[in-house]
Amino acid sequence: MPIILRLDRVMADRKMSLNELADKVGISNVNLSNLKTGKVKAVRFSTLEAICEALDCQPGDILEYKRSDE
Repeated sequence: MPIILRLDRVMADRKMSLNELADKVGISNVNLSNLKTGKVKAVRFSTLEAICEALDCQPGDILEYKRSDE
């Protein structure tokens, strides 16, 4: 998938655990873990907004585009 969610990097910078972020965002640990590992095909804008709010970041800080041919 050409869009990669880079939650690990921003979570580490903020010293925030998966459980803490899941609580702040209002989603289950399992769903957040699936997002983090790229096992989902889509993310709701409301979820992305909540993640950015909790991590005090911009969407571009956690989303990365990689061309399929790379």
